[in-house]
Amino acid sequence: MRPSPVVARAASGCSTAALAFFRLRPLGRAARSPPAGRFAFSGTATCRGRLVDSVLEELRSRSLVRVSARIGLQDTKELSESKIDKKTLRKGLLLEFDKDSDRAMLAVVERPDGKKNWIVTDQNGTLSSIKPQQVTYVVPGTMNFDCSRIAEFLEKAEDLLDPTILECAWMELSEKDKSVTVEEFADIVYGSKESLESYCAHFLLSRDIVYFLKVESRGSSTYQPRTSAQVDELLRRKLAKEAADKELEEFVDLLKSAKALPLDSKPSKSSWLMDEKVKQKIESLQAYAVDACNDAQRRMAGNILKAMGFSRTSSAALKLLINVGYFPVHVNLDLFRYDVQTTYTEEVLSVAEELLADCPDSDKHIRKDLSSLRVYAIDVDEADELDDALSATRLPDGRIKVWIHVADPTCFLQPRSIIDREAMHRGTSIFLPTATFPMFPERLAMNAMSLQQGTDCRSVSVSVTLNPDGSIAEYTIENSVIKPTYMLTYEGATELLYMNLEEEEDLRILQEAASIRAQWRCSQGSIDTSMIEPRIKVANPDDPEPNINLYVEDQNNPAMQLVTEMMILCGEVVAAFGADNNIPLPYRGHPQSSTAVSAFTYLPEGPARSVANISVLRAAEMDFRKPVAHGVLGVPGYVQFTSPIRRYVDLLAHYQVKAFLRGDTPPYSAGDLEGMTFIASMHVKVARRLHSNSLRYWLLEYLRRQPKGRKYKALILKFIKGRMATLLLVDVGIQVTTAVAAGKVGDEATVVVEMVHPRDDILSVTEIPEDTD
Repeated sequence: MRPSPVVARAASGCSTAALAFFRLRPLGRAARSPPAGRFAFSGTATCRGRLVDSVLEELRSRSLVRVSARIGLQDTKELSESKIDKKTLRKGLLLEFDKDSDRAMLAVVERPDGKKNWIVTDQNGTLSSIKPQQVTYVVPGTMNFDCSRIAEFLEKAEDLLDPTILECAWMELSEKDKSVTVEEFADIVYGSKESLESYCAHFLLSRDIVYFLKVESRGSSTYQPRTSAQVDELLRRKLAKEAADKELEEFVDLLKSAKALPLDSKPSKSSWLMDEKVKQKIESLQAYAVDACNDAQRRMAGNILKAMGFSRTSSAALKLLINVGYFPVHVNLDLFRYDVQTTYTEEVLSVAEELLADCPDSDKHIRKDLSSLRVYAIDVDEADELDDALSATRLPDGRIKVWIHVADPTCFLQPRSIIDREAMHRGTSIFLPTATFPMFPERLAMNAMSLQQGTDCRSVSVSVTLNPDGSIAEYTIENSVIKPTYMLTYEGATELLYMNLEEEEDLRILQEAASIRAQWRCSQGSIDTSMIEPRIKVANPDDPEPNINLYVEDQNNPAMQLVTEMMILCGEVVAAFGADNNIPLPYRGHPQSSTAVSAFTYLPEGPARSVANISVLRAAEMDFRKPVAHGVLGVPGYVQFTSPIRRYVDLLAHYQVKAFLRGDTPPYSAGDLEGMTFIASMHVKVARRLHSNSLRYWLLEYLRRQPKGRKYKALILKFIKGRMATLLLVDVGIQVTTAVAAGKVGDEATVVVEMVHPRDDILSVTEIPEDTD
């Protein structure tokens, strides 16, 4: 049945909203594409009022051939939209039910299924078991309906779904402020309450989200016309939604195009950020991938993932961003998750450049020239910020005198300046296998502030004369100028020590000083916590298969022990200097454990004993007025002082000590130091977590690339429960948990890697007998 010319003219006078509504999914093809999906439409709610009456009159007056009769429906007592229960449904009824959250379908009731459910045959001929609450409408006047005729029923219904009906009916009913039932609506617009007309009325009203509001009351439903203001607002929202849907569709097409491109042709990350709307959507996906999104970003990302056919999970968002080239395969999500600042503002960079140009030195007049000393700077080979170096000599009386030279960044800075505040809010430099993010702007940190080989460098030199037993005989702290002689790696310094060259006597004296210092600290109750530590450097980290360079460092390495002892000595001296001169400083301490050090002497020296020692340590302490005994290090007081370019708390100690050396009042009180240390420490914790997570990821990636079946030597560190133990893979420096058949803490085992997934932090190993190939 088609509208008369009068109805057609009325349709041309109404908005395109209703027209758009019916274009979305033609009812005549319902057997292939169900009509009952959730539809929406938009436009301006305007319809020529003078046409309303003529439209409705035409619909009532035209000679409607009863489609119901033609398709064999029988009149029965009308079933309302009241609550559906077991008694309401019966075999042969035609009903509509929710197939899922996005689809509703017509079906014929076949038989009961248990106490509450019913078996139905839907419009596609599929048998389903449905619950009563899934039923959205029981078509009145249907008994013994033949399911094979559902398609014909839907085709006939399409003829009655006139696109002008909702809007025009709303115009009439809103003037009277009259609510109607589905059947009353059918009678108004079709002049009949029969099965087909009632279903069409239900179809229109239940999908409408603009003109009518469904009101539930005492088990029955009516539809109330909305006010003109509400309709206008809803149509405005629909227009906005249509625009947003179009933007989403265009963005999804962009993602699909990028996803299909080869790796070397994918758009750059910056290209996704040029258009503001595209940027907003790609950043929503990024926030979703790192579980750091707000509600709007979560909705946006969820819609994008759904449109792309992905599940709505953070891992799916990550996979999509990698597939389109926005993220590299090995992207470090923690940088986004913790909102790590990897760049500097233009203001900070500008101030840094001014400092580089001026090179101020407020302590020039009190610097001591120590450039004649042989100076050794020992660090890892990729170190960019060199902030400490060592010298030594043997005095005529046989005692050893050492110097710990520390870079002097405070000669460039003023407390509370822009650069200083920036450093405080970073807390520390961040060292990752893939990159370094310095605490200060790069040119300032790695050039002007760092110690440079063969160049006169400003420093703070801590000189210490040791007693034969390793205790401190006397010390001085002074501003100085040094000229570093050697820049050595730990491996290079160890090699020189083993070579025992006569011309490197100063290095041998440093080793001797470190040895007697270690013995002295041990006599004071120090605890050995040295471990095997892995270090990784990744070249070209944005490549799918970057180069991974693994270094496993034993902290008992002679050069590492030498440097460690000298750093501890420096910290002890600065604490003593602070105590002697009543200087507020960030003093660090560690109470002695209630478990005696001797309790674990039965364990072999090395990682196993260190793990046992660490397990009984008490919490560290800090004081900002006086030193606190450091039981782990075996010293009466300790202040971190040797890394002022890398750690902000060390920088605070420099401000305080250098002010005293100039004869000035220290810039910070104990309360000030406590507050700033707290702020910096929060960022230090994040940096440590970043380093730990990134290091573990790349260790797992390293293991993933190793030949399957490769054997690894492992050390039993501790037992968790029964024979389940924590092992240390000695050649890799990573810990893993697995069951071992035999052995005790400190014993060796052999394992093979069974499974490794870096992104999911999964590592599984299995012990194998020693004689197994």
